[in-house]
Amino acid sequence: MSRAAASRTVEQSAIRKVAIRLVPFVALMFFINFLDRTAIGFAGPNGMNDSLALSAAQFGFASGVFFIGYIILEVPSNLALHRFGARRWLARIMVSWGIVSLLFTWVWNFESLVVLRFILGVAEAGFFPGAILFLSLWVPAQYRSTILSLFYLAQPLTTVIGAPIAGLLIQADGFFFGLEGWRFMFFGVAVPAIVVGVIAWFYLADSPADARWLTAEEKTWLTSALQKERAATESATGKHPSIRGALGSGRVWVLCFIYFGFIYGLYALAFFLPTIIAEFEGLYGTTFDVFQRGLITAIPYLPAAVALYFWSRDASRRGLKTWHIAIPAVVGAVTIPVALYAGSAVATIAVITITASAIFAALPNFWTLPTQFLTGIAAAAGIALINTMGNVAGFAAPYITGAVADWTGGYEAPMFIVGGFMALSALLMVLLSRRPHTAGQPVNTDPEVLDKYNP
Repeated sequence: MSRAAASRTVEQSAIRKVAIRLVPFVALMFFINFLDRTAIGFAGPNGMNDSLALSAAQFGFASGVFFIGYIILEVPSNLALHRFGARRWLARIMVSWGIVSLLFTWVWNFESLVVLRFILGVAEAGFFPGAILFLSLWVPAQYRSTILSLFYLAQPLTTVIGAPIAGLLIQADGFFFGLEGWRFMFFGVAVPAIVVGVIAWFYLADSPADARWLTAEEKTWLTSALQKERAATESATGKHPSIRGALGSGRVWVLCFIYFGFIYGLYALAFFLPTIIAEFEGLYGTTFDVFQRGLITAIPYLPAAVALYFWSRDASRRGLKTWHIAIPAVVGAVTIPVALYAGSAVATIAVITITASAIFAALPNFWTLPTQFLTGIAAAAGIALINTMGNVAGFAAPYITGAVADWTGGYEAPMFIVGGFMALSALLMVLLSRRPHTAGQPVNTDPEVLDKYNP
């Protein structure tokens, strides 16, 4: 075997091991993370809103206040991860939020719900950008879209699997020490976070050099490839990684606002889709039990997982193009308000399925962009800042949706607002790809082009 063929074999083996040994576990952590933060969406229309006497606006505020706590500590948490190592920090985050999630079992009024949601955000702060940064530090740029798409599959699958599970837990009304079903559901989704968080402390490794499951040749290849890529990026930008450079980057801020639109759409769906489905009974004369509602809620997310995988695979094969992100944003902008005028429960779910597929198809491809021109501590700060803006959307989406729904008496106007933000994301993505550089050169969003310009 030639030296080049041997090197290629080592490369393929190393990437395959990362995909098999590392990504599924981090995806499991993300699965539990997203289920815990969106569990309130299942609890609300299935007993919690009545038990706590919540209006739509109060439910929306309680759902969204989580993101205020998250936002406050987002960037500091990611910088701490960079300093102390992902293994310790991600495990610490997970156990912390698991303990807080457990306390939702005994929430007693609107005020206590708001306080716990805020503390949950503080506890979870930095997990998602930390996981993105962690995985980005394990594979070179050419494999990043594929690896992140495998990781991101956990998010739609959280609803595919998690919604029916939440429905079953809610149906176990009075089974556990007489707890109402929605309270038992909070208990049931919190315990896995604590258990998996403890396992993560021993299972994860901070870098390829620390991975016992890689051979010496695989460690050498991964470490060398990542070092060369980092050096090439710093050489191309002419700057060393810095927090100030990342937080002051115009391109990072444009990415912040693009991400805002996507996450606004994502959380409007995540928190209010179960409520909208519950209203089908009055609109269309149908009747669903809690488990059936969970299954219906899950329907849009299975095709979304398929769309995510194949859209990201296409981006990896062709090289990431502007339209890989802009087209899904346009599709989401058009379909999310149209869903409420579909005329039947089946047609509504079909249109929402297209919306969910569009949002999830774009997200893993989007997250390859900042790591193309940010490295080291700058990547930690930049990714955290972008995700912070997403969490602003995470607060704004449920609160504005609930408040406007109370004001207008329906969800039509709030969904047009969602569509408007997603349309803005598409526009900004196109403008970013055409933005002239200070030297008069165009800045594209293709990875091979991004590497050549200063942030």
